[in-house]
Amino acid sequence: MYTTEIIGAWFAVFLTLAIFSFLYKDNPFYKAAEHLFVGVSAGYWASTFFWTQIQPNLFGRLWPKLTEEPSGIKAAWYGIYDFFGWFHEGIFPGGGIDKGHELNLFYLIPFLLGIFMLLRLSRKLGWLARWSMAYVVGLAAGLRLYGFLNSNILAQVRGSALSLFDGWGTAINSIIIIVGTLTGLFYFFFSKEHTGVFGKISRVGIWFLMVSFGAAFGFAVMGRISLLIGRFYDLIQFSGSQYYHATYWLLALIVIILGFQAFRERGRSTEEA
Repeated sequence: MYTTEIIGAWFAVFLTLAIFSFLYKDNPFYKAAEHLFVGVSAGYWASTFFWTQIQPNLFGRLWPKLTEEPSGIKAAWYGIYDFFGWFHEGIFPGGGIDKGHELNLFYLIPFLLGIFMLLRLSRKLGWLARWSMAYVVGLAAGLRLYGFLNSNILAQVRGSALSLFDGWGTAINSIIIIVGTLTGLFYFFFSKEHTGVFGKISRVGIWFLMVSFGAAFGFAVMGRISLLIGRFYDLIQFSGSQYYHATYWLLALIVIILGFQAFRERGRSTEEA
């Protein structure tokens, strides 16, 4: 077995046990694993987003691959590109970025907004980041509103318009969906006191909501349990001799260190008392 595979197994076991150690209490092992996970995830996301979106779609439209020798203003524009390429030729290869795009200087606007976003780190120029944030929030709100209306509200209305004459089974299912939808809406109608007939209808809506939330929670728990089973399977696999009993050694090490830490904290609390 390769050394890199063994090291990877030990590292995976350590991170898994470090996360599980939070069941005891918050401790340095858990914090180290948590910070490492967040840092690696952020770095991986940033790198992937840059090479799949920014470099080909932004820089690729500002400086596309040249098909002829530039002249005039275009030559000066690509002179800026060559200056950037002097720092990192992988991002700015010679002759332009070949991603099938044409030159479009309108993409200077998102380029400048992105630079403004980075100026948040500066005390003097941090106010420029507000322009970028306002643009992003406004654009996201508009797109989300349209998507929400189309995929949630209109889809729910279309889903409630069911046929009652396609057989007994279909009719019963359709009636249950319609009753659950209407009674659920009655429950969220807070401008009228939930008493009398209105209160009874809203109580029926509560039962439908409890069933739906319970099913959603059960589905989420099933997914988490499947992940937990996968981690237990890896711990059992890496406890074998081919991995030099990584699970046993690291489990013993973590337990000993946490036990020693708990003993020291108990001694300090006794001295202070």
